[in-house]
Amino acid sequence: MRKSHPIRRVVLATAATVSGVVLLLSLKPASDPASASAAGAAPQQTAAAQESPQGGAEQAGAQGTVTGDVTQTQYGPVQVRLTVSGGKITKAEAVQAPKGGTSDQKTALSVPKLNQEAVAAQSADIDSVSGATYTSAGYKKSLQSALDKVKAAAPAPGSGSKPGSGSGSGSNSGSGGAGSAEAAAPRTVTGKAVQTAYGAVQVRITVSGKKITKAEAVQAPKGGTSDQKTALSVPKLNQEAVAAGSADIDSVSGATYTSTGYKQSLQSALDQAGG
Repeated sequence: MRKSHPIRRVVLATAATVSGVVLLLSLKPASDPASASAAGAAPQQTAAAQESPQGGAEQAGAQGTVTGDVTQTQYGPVQVRLTVSGGKITKAEAVQAPKGGTSDQKTALSVPKLNQEAVAAQSADIDSVSGATYTSAGYKKSLQSALDKVKAAAPAPGSGSKPGSGSGSGSNSGSGGAGSAEAAAPRTVTGKAVQTAYGAVQVRITVSGKKITKAEAVQAPKGGTSDQKTALSVPKLNQEAVAAGSADIDSVSGATYTSTGYKQSLQSALDQAGG
């Protein structure tokens, strides 16, 4: 019995050693794949989180083109077209400008300068080009009408936060937004025809946000000397109506009857527009 005791101890020790080795070998392969999969999950989530901001930046960079109203000047029509990105003017160009005779030279000198100033100023508050006063005035008015259209098309500030408010206030703000959009939409109103000693005068205006953006005479005295007086007076009266925003404008010297009829028809148009 004493001799068999040491042998049992050797057998038990050997069995314990083999069992330990088997357990170590069985644990190592199971832990490696788990750690590898856990390490690979984090980069995939990071990449997915970076995709949405890039998509938002592309949408914010969308561009649009807006064309202003045609402005009649003594030497011909002027019309401005803008390229806008993110509410900022990136390009300005005159799609119409006075042509023929000396107008070609004046247009070639003035329009590029006016285009540059429009982009630099980001508004219609730009200087007139010396020697091209009429073209400059027409350019600025058409530019302002284009800017008005850009503002009218832009979403109202804070409109994105209103849906999160209560249902009662949300419905009220929705109806108010629709009313403001309608008020901002340009409207064309024609005044009454006013009879003068030399013929009828009738004025049509375009109003945006209670502001005159365009004025024109759809009727004016014609025939004989009236043709020359109308050609000289009506463009000036149109410009003064837009500048003043009312019928309180000066009469053109040498065309008193036409000026008086113009102002009366203009006032009737403003009355219809609620101005």
